[in-house]
Amino acid sequence: MHGAQNLSEFSMLMCGLLLLIPLLGIWYLKLGMVKSMLISTIRMIVQLVLVGFFLEFVFQLNNWLLNSVWFLTMITVAVLSVIKNSNLRLKHFLFPVLFSFILANFFVVLYFNYFIVNLNFILDAKYMIAIGGMILGNSLRANIVGLGDFYKSICKDEQLYFYKLSLGATRFEALRSFAKKSFTAAMSPTIASMATMGIVSLPGMMTGQILGGSVPLIAIKYQIAIMIAILASTIISISLSIIFTVGKSFNKYGVLLKSVIADK
Repeated sequence: MHGAQNLSEFSMLMCGLLLLIPLLGIWYLKLGMVKSMLISTIRMIVQLVLVGFFLEFVFQLNNWLLNSVWFLTMITVAVLSVIKNSNLRLKHFLFPVLFSFILANFFVVLYFNYFIVNLNFILDAKYMIAIGGMILGNSLRANIVGLGDFYKSICKDEQLYFYKLSLGATRFEALRSFAKKSFTAAMSPTIASMATMGIVSLPGMMTGQILGGSVPLIAIKYQIAIMIAILASTIISISLSIIFTVGKSFNKYGVLLKSVIADK
């Protein structure tokens, strides 16, 4: 099997024309998103082109320190996005969430590379950055939902939380139902998509493998492995994020600090 067909400049121009369909739809429906979509599209193109050149250099050099630093940079950007989109205060959440993501994602990626792919060099750039990016991207989306929902639910049902404390529950016992609801909201989309993979959709990992020349059965093995890795990373990162941030988000009386929620 051959690799993916190269896309010419004309092909990319045709791709750009395809963008007119959502832009015209948004303009016609007066959704007010034309500017934001154009800005996001331009940012995506510029970032991907720059990263593409940079990754060629990283893959050629394949230095363990550079690979680790770049993956740490990816994690840091993801954490900033999680905190911002969860409407939480950066000063309260940056270091606890960053530490949670580092532990969860480095552990899962290194485990994946050593035990599943059986690499001799577990910090190999091609696997660490590509696999790590897929795991981190899905974990990011789930954490935005999970972490944001957890603290918003506490603010919304603060009286229920105080009632549980008044009955003698510890802080973690009183927060258990909020955490359960947040985990369900964060994990449900991934679990639902897993249930229809192969029938409703061909996921990105599998599609990329096939376009790259792999036989379908090998692509399927990688897709199964990456989805399980995503689940593991997501559950670990959300758990650690909640555990590590709770200590800084409540006062000594168990009351949630109002300063943890960012002003809209």
